[in-house]
Amino acid sequence: MKFLRNLLAAIIGCLIAFGVILIMIVIFAGIVGSSEESVSIKNNSILELQLKLPISDYVGDNSMDPFTGAFMEQSQGLDEILQAITVAKDDDDIKGISINNNFVMAGLAQTQAIRKALEGFKESGKFIYTYGDFYMQKDYYLASVADSVFINPVGGLDFRGLSSEVLFFKDLQEKTGIKMEVIRHGKYKSAVEPFIANEMSEANRTQINELIGSLWNSMVDDISKGRSISSTDLNIIADTLGGRTPEFAKETGLLDDVIFFDQYEQKLRNAIHLEKEDDLNIVELQDYVIRSNKKVIKSGKDKIAVVFAQGEILYGEGGPDVIGQGIINEAIIKAKEDDDVKAIVLRVNSPGGSALTSDIIWREIVLAKEKKPVVVSMGNVAASGGYYIAVGADRIFAEPTTVTGSIGVFGTVPNLTELAADIGVNAEQVGTNKNSVEYSVFEPMSSEFRGYVQESIESTYDTFLQRVSQGRNISMAEADSLAQGRVWSGVDAKRIGLIDELGNLEDAIAEAAKMAELSDYGIKKFPKYKTGIERLLEDLGGASAKVKQDFIEEEIGSEAYSILKQVKSAMEQEGVQARMPFVLDIK
Repeated sequence: MKFLRNLLAAIIGCLIAFGVILIMIVIFAGIVGSSEESVSIKNNSILELQLKLPISDYVGDNSMDPFTGAFMEQSQGLDEILQAITVAKDDDDIKGISINNNFVMAGLAQTQAIRKALEGFKESGKFIYTYGDFYMQKDYYLASVADSVFINPVGGLDFRGLSSEVLFFKDLQEKTGIKMEVIRHGKYKSAVEPFIANEMSEANRTQINELIGSLWNSMVDDISKGRSISSTDLNIIADTLGGRTPEFAKETGLLDDVIFFDQYEQKLRNAIHLEKEDDLNIVELQDYVIRSNKKVIKSGKDKIAVVFAQGEILYGEGGPDVIGQGIINEAIIKAKEDDDVKAIVLRVNSPGGSALTSDIIWREIVLAKEKKPVVVSMGNVAASGGYYIAVGADRIFAEPTTVTGSIGVFGTVPNLTELAADIGVNAEQVGTNKNSVEYSVFEPMSSEFRGYVQESIESTYDTFLQRVSQGRNISMAEADSLAQGRVWSGVDAKRIGLIDELGNLEDAIAEAAKMAELSDYGIKKFPKYKTGIERLLEDLGGASAKVKQDFIEEEIGSEAYSILKQVKSAMEQEGVQARMPFVLDIK
């Protein structure tokens, strides 16, 4: 036994030493990488827009982090992508852009923002070509902005219209004995419907159909302009799957030619007038971002603060993928108290979450608004709690493809009574007072407890309506008529008055500058996230959990894992929720 203990101790010691050495190597690489002033870009180059990573609105202002670039990034910032495209427009070394075989891991509004930036790039007279082995609908939506679209001869193009799938768990609950007790506002009919029904209600089906119809119309309008095909013809192509083969896609005008990649490279060479013996200079986006980040597009002593709020809204500190009152309110307060900051833009990308946290953040926005203008820019989704925090601002901008609204609250409480009975578990409670034992997952929910929760739900819903009424300058009755958990596209939200203007982040910044009467200003981004080395150490600590998640998904399949995640998420929700009433999977 002593020998085994010593052997185990030696193995653990070696592993620790190896880990320390590895970290030191990575740190050294980071320092060396950070010492480079910029990436060398040759003249007559082509910027390759190959979006390899999931896209977040913002990955953090890490310009002062000496370890930037030393660690593999898990996502790419939309702000950096848009900056790179804007800088490339006026960069004499960049002659054009090649969009190469993307599987765009971004939301629809983010994709629309990139597409709009590429439209601006084309105004310089430079070209945009795109090539794909296979185009999914979102990939093609982005590609359709190009001057010429090409596809692999044995590839394919998916162009069929949008659809949405909602999973229902009522039968699953009955079979497993694990039940989700649902408490909601009386009229909030689509809330947590998957846990109380086996099929979609007509009201819910109608609202989802109208939502995805509005999103699809926005996509079709953009594609129509890019490809010079009427919206009517595009819908006929979608209905008949007229792009399902490369040849069909070419005949219908969705793309320009069917060629191999080496032939595509030759077209790039021809576009920049290269001789056969000359090298084709391709600049990867990740490399070009280093140069573009050093380029100050907007400058001046006066600043506009851009505060990024992205992810679920949870009570606590928060981080890059979670909106917590800690990190967001700290950013808002810093921006409010900074004399150089003359206006604040809050970029919201969230399906909502904790109603309490939403209200805490809302209050800080209202306080900031008393000192300087506050404008909201909505990303892919700013719904329920995401809309809650937005409504405190002076003005609200959304993309046409933003999903917003969903004004309503609910609560879900897990109950294991039936499961406990099936497996022979009996729980007994002892308390000093009548309500000492608030709730046990092993006992049926009492009518008294349900009544208390319902009271809290109704109170929170009324508070939410008050915030909307105050922020949008409408009556409580009008706010209620727009609420009930209904989700809207940016286009429809503008029509009914939930937002002020359709536009992207740059439009929101321009409006904030106008309100602050600024003509010369710079941009200051918040919040400041943890440094690369801090994130690495956290990732090492959480590696075991990630490995387990990956193993489970691989064993049971992605579809079953998606169901498991949704059920797990619902069971982990604490307190009254102001979030999207269901997982909206748009395909």
